[in-house]
Amino acid sequence: MGTIEWDDSQWPLAYLITFRTYGTWLHGDERYSIDRHGKNIYGAPCIAPNEKLAKLMESQRGSAEFLLDGKQRAVVQKAIEDCCMLREWLLRAVNVRTNHVHATVSAMRKPEGVLNAFKANSTRYLREAQLVSDDQKVWSRGGSTRYLWKPNHVNIANDYVTNGQGDDLPDF
Repeated sequence: MGTIEWDDSQWPLAYLITFRTYGTWLHGDERYSIDRHGKNIYGAPCIAPNEKLAKLMESQRGSAEFLLDGKQRAVVQKAIEDCCMLREWLLRAVNVRTNHVHATVSAMRKPEGVLNAFKANSTRYLREAQLVSDDQKVWSRGGSTRYLWKPNHVNIANDYVTNGQGDDLPDF
């Protein structure tokens, strides 16, 4: 009988981190969404499109949706790169879009801390560059943190981040 390889590392090889800009994906819109009140579990049902709910969410949004232009996207990418360099995390791929950010990163810590560091550092860099006001809401609450335990999962995530986001965006 062959030997079984067992990796008992407590840390995955990488995480796929995704977060959105403020107000760009509301509950009830046609893309479905995740309930933040305890139902964000793999395989749990999503909130289905519902025009009435979408309008209610839009009316309760504190400010207009926020989209990143070319300069802002470059600053966010630099903030994430610098965050990883400072903390000695391996940034494998990053793609900053107008309304969301994807990154694959290896870090020996919980992914929520990585996500929060990316958002905080990006906001600070945007404000220091005077590309957003001090009262501008930049990011939506939370984000997605997927664990990548196998090399092929890391490769698939890197390809998705790098090549699966549509055409390159202009710098406006």
